[in-house]
Amino acid sequence: MLPGIIQALPFALCGASLALALDVAIPLSPPATANRIAGDHVSFSLEQDRWLDWSGTTSRNDFFFNTLDNLRQLSGVPPQIRIGANSQDRTNFNPGIDVDTRVIWGLNLGQNNLTAGYLVSQSITKAFELPEVRQNGIVLDGMIIGNEPDLFPVNGHRSPGYSVSQYISEWKAIASNVTTTLKITSSSNTKFWGAAFAASSHSNNGFSPQALFYQGLLTSPPGSLISTISQHAYSGSFCEGNGALLQDLMTKAYIRGNLSRFTPDIAATRAQNLDYVMGETNSFACHGTPGVSNVGGAALWTLDYLLYGAQVGISRIFFHQGIGFKYNLIQPVALTRSPLDATPLSSPLPPHVQPQYYAAILAAEAIGPSGSTRVSELSVGDARISGYAFYEGNALVRAVFINSLAFYAGDKPETRRSTRINLSFSGSQAGGSVKSFTVKRLDIPYADAETGLKWGGITYETSNGRPQEAVLLSFNR
Repeated sequence: MLPGIIQALPFALCGASLALALDVAIPLSPPATANRIAGDHVSFSLEQDRWLDWSGTTSRNDFFFNTLDNLRQLSGVPPQIRIGANSQDRTNFNPGIDVDTRVIWGLNLGQNNLTAGYLVSQSITKAFELPEVRQNGIVLDGMIIGNEPDLFPVNGHRSPGYSVSQYISEWKAIASNVTTTLKITSSSNTKFWGAAFAASSHSNNGFSPQALFYQGLLTSPPGSLISTISQHAYSGSFCEGNGALLQDLMTKAYIRGNLSRFTPDIAATRAQNLDYVMGETNSFACHGTPGVSNVGGAALWTLDYLLYGAQVGISRIFFHQGIGFKYNLIQPVALTRSPLDATPLSSPLPPHVQPQYYAAILAAEAIGPSGSTRVSELSVGDARISGYAFYEGNALVRAVFINSLAFYAGDKPETRRSTRINLSFSGSQAGGSVKSFTVKRLDIPYADAETGLKWGGITYETSNGRPQEAVLLSFNR
């Protein structure tokens, strides 16, 4: 009998007229390619602008708390939170306002203001020393200085020709200025996170982790306190109004290409015994693409993207979020403008989850609360179907299958394809062979559906963000 369950998550629903069969073998013991995957592998990057709306200004934002707690209940730990991003280097510090946040904070480098950095670090230190923060186990894990400095020459923060050497010099000056205030030492929980680049040259001269190492950042006193290299990536851009095809976003090869390009950076980082995270990512830059980033197909992209990320050595993936952004997993407060085109709404849109949130739920459940889960991509002979096996100790416990062939609301029903997956199991494990397993399905009405998703008959599209059984009522007329 297999310990635990096998969970299959095919996209295609029953009843399609086009049925195919696919044979997939799952190793009963973790192969050498299996990588550890943390319970908080899915984490969140919050735009610094209006970030207090997420936590709540005068009282706790219970909707956001509930959506995070759902993930904690499944994986054993809550997501990590990064606060920073694009507005980080446009923020002017007001010393009359205390900072009250948690986990990972971004410091302004865009204005190159040493005094502002020092004052912010003072306020952050004060906040994390509050009794209520300590009592709830909230800690400051990391400090990031500057957001996407490789883009400074094009966004007006620096002159053309700004180099990685200049960035290193400025980074060391600011880091030295705040190290004592934040009490960052070789033994402290708080460490610096390096890079936060928007792209990578993969060379020793351009903006890349390799350049930081080659040019001696880690040998400087503040550089020796870097624990993590963070990079940013999007699968495309909507900044200039260009559209995007949902099927392209979901494509298996496209997902793998967008992540495997960082393999040299990951290898160089691991060689320095540093952790590597995708500190800011999502579907399309500039807050997403309407009809692509906010629909059911994006949930499948998210799930495949985050699981494949673990395969290439990324410890955590921070999905970027902002108030009213199109690619949000969670809309934490009521919106008075449409997230799709910013037009005023006749009545506020209440807090709600979007389709991508289901990917986070599925990943949290697949990872589980053991704290020692490993994941390995399965060999699946189909360009549209991905598979992953999850192991606790040396035992297979769960598997995930993702069918990313899009079926749209306007397509003819008879063209909808389903795939039958014939499972076999290779090798052996303590406890014997597989004799039974359970199956749960992610139901998506259509790839372009904005609502109506269900995971195993459960919906998270509720007023409080908590799961409820989804009941379909049918009426004869």
